[in-house]
Amino acid sequence: MKPRHKRLFLVLGIVAGVSISTALVLNAFRDNMTFFITPSEVMAKSEMPERRFRIGGIVEEGTVQRDSESTRVEFGVTDTKSSVKVTYYGILPDLFREGQGVVVEGRITDEGTFDADNVMARHDENYMPAEAEEAIKRAGGDPSEFVDY
Repeated sequence: MKPRHKRLFLVLGIVAGVSISTALVLNAFRDNMTFFITPSEVMAKSEMPERRFRIGGIVEEGTVQRDSESTRVEFGVTDTKSSVKVTYYGILPDLFREGQGVVVEGRITDEGTFDADNVMARHDENYMPAEAEEAIKRAGGDPSEFVDY
């Protein structure tokens, strides 16, 4: 084998190795990415992604319903324009309240209910999750109505 052919095979091997590594890294990122969608965007879309995603907004007043025999909780998340019904099984964060910012993570069911497996509430009264603030702004609302800046 000529030295020229050896260099060609070496370059092709390096290119193939870098390509395979890049494909594996991008595949790992795709599996761990979670998209953020506002309640208005959820209501506007006819087909929702099969993957997990986040919804952010305000816990709608008067919508929190707790099941007395289980940890099931239903509530609405609104961006002041549209609302999405959320079902969650588990213990809610201590700061979860009606009228406060929240971000939920999970999947939309065939019935149109958002089945959350993670609920994140704000951590003090002067903070609103960035995703919740963005959802309210996208809907044309004013996030300062819900927190004391």
